[in-house]
Amino acid sequence: MDDLPPHSALAQGQRLARGAVLFRRAQPADSVAYLESGRVALGLMDGQGMEHQLGVLQGPCWLDASSAVLGLPPAVDAVAESEVQLNHVPLADFRKALAALPPPAGAVLQDVARAHRQQTELAVSRLAKDAEARCAEWLLQHAQAGERGQMSVQWQQRKRAVAAQLGIAPETLSRVLRHLRERSLISGSGRTLSLIDPGRLRSLAGI
Repeated sequence: MDDLPPHSALAQGQRLARGAVLFRRAQPADSVAYLESGRVALGLMDGQGMEHQLGVLQGPCWLDASSAVLGLPPAVDAVAESEVQLNHVPLADFRKALAALPPPAGAVLQDVARAHRQQTELAVSRLAKDAEARCAEWLLQHAQAGERGQMSVQWQQRKRAVAAQLGIAPETLSRVLRHLRERSLISGSGRTLSLIDPGRLRSLAGI
């Protein structure tokens, strides 16, 4: 973003020690961080530190700019793996710069940010949820309402492809679907699955 370089007067510098928490998932931020130097681990934290690590960023780079572009809170936690130098750009200024972009560039940026966010959320889901929860979430995301309001999923992909998206084996997916049928959460087979109890599926998915 040439209109808003991280070194501009709008950015506020901050130096933090190793182990510092830079941001927490699901907690809204009022600025966007640019990592001038150092390493930052991204993942899911527990009470003692980083429990599941998704990756490491090495400065210089933006930290979770995709969430800021989409107007969403972070999807992951961020912890300094070394001493880091950050520049914080106020969120209002960041969005003002986005609004000044040519419409085609803004649309591309939105698409890229949305794809990155979806990949991140899928990775978090794989770490934080068991196979049944992942499957329930996938069914809810792909469900469509029929004429009578009943939710159903049209099975347009091979089970192997869906299992790969969920990070589980095809056999595990088949077993989970069987268990969901036995619990009267879904019904049907073949190309169409009916969601009998979307509320319980949401509870199982944790959403």
